[in-house]
Order: sequence, then C-alpha cells, then structure tokens
Amino acid sequence: MIAIVVNDTRHTIDDVPDDMPLLWVLRDRLKLTGTKFGCGKGLCGACTVHLEGEAVRSCVLPAVAVDGRRITTIEGLSRDGRHPLQLAWIAEDVPQCGYCQSGQLMQAAALLAHNGAPDDATIVSTMSGNVCRCGTYGRIHRAIKRAAARDPALNAVSTATPDHAGKEA
Repeated sequence: MIAIVVNDTRHTIDDVPDDMPLLWVLRDRLKLTGTKFGCGKGLCGACTVHLEGEAVRSCVLPAVAVDGRRITTIEGLSRDGRHPLQLAWIAEDVPQCGYCQSGQLMQAAALLAHNGAPDDATIVSTMSGNVCRCGTYGRIHRAIKRAAARDPALNAVSTATPDHAGKEA
C-alpha cells in the first residue's frame, strides 16, 4: 500500500507491487491518462510528471519510492487549462499528434518554476530529453519563451481546442 498526493488529492492505493512504475499507478489505478507511456526506459519524456516540483520520468520511477510524496500530472498543471504554457502551446500551434505534449508541458513547467527567464541554451538543454516525433521543437521553444515573457497576447487564447493542450486521453 502507498499513500500519495496527486494533484492536491490524497490517494491510498492497495496492492502496489514493488516494481510497479508510478506511470501505471497514475494511468491504471487513478485513471489519470494524460501522462503517456512512450519508451518505458525514461528516455523519451512522454511520461514526465512533477515529484514535489521536480520533473521526473514516471515510467521508471517505482511507485513505492513516492510513498508519502506529492505528484503533479498534466491534469493538475491547471484546473482550467489556462496555464501560461498551455496557452502558449495553443498560440504557437505546438501540438500535432499530441502524444508527447503532456510530458513536454510538464518538463517546461518545471523549468519555468525554477528559472522564470531561461535563455535559449537553457531551454534547449532542459528540453533535449523530451522527444517530439512530429519535430515541433522550434514551436515548443517559442512557446516556452512566450510563457516565460508572460506575453499578454496569451490572455486572449482560447482553450477550446480538440486536444486542450496536452490533456487528451
């Protein structure tokens, strides 16, 4: 049994095998399907969540290792889908297939939480572990810059899009 706080809600989960990754607890037990399975080896970043504010790969992190700790998933990034990064993602037309987007957003959110004004080299190095199969890296970079700059034009962006900037199942 583990007890974790996910997106500000406390959960107690029974029968968690010692080797079960956090990803499967989130997706299968808690039905939070925004976090994606990509490679299963922590290399692609699709499964990125925050563990007490730090970006981690949930596919290789044993759930028992997070007992008693706080997790934030894409569903908890913003209750209304209006996090500055989500708005910037929409404004820059970042999503194509959308598969990597929740991991990309969570990695970028951790970056901005620790460095509100990252330079280009910092953005590139921080985001380099997150793979986008569609190759929208330039758009991702511009979206992070816009969110960091608190671009006032983002306030006019509608979140009424089919994929809701990374919150698709």
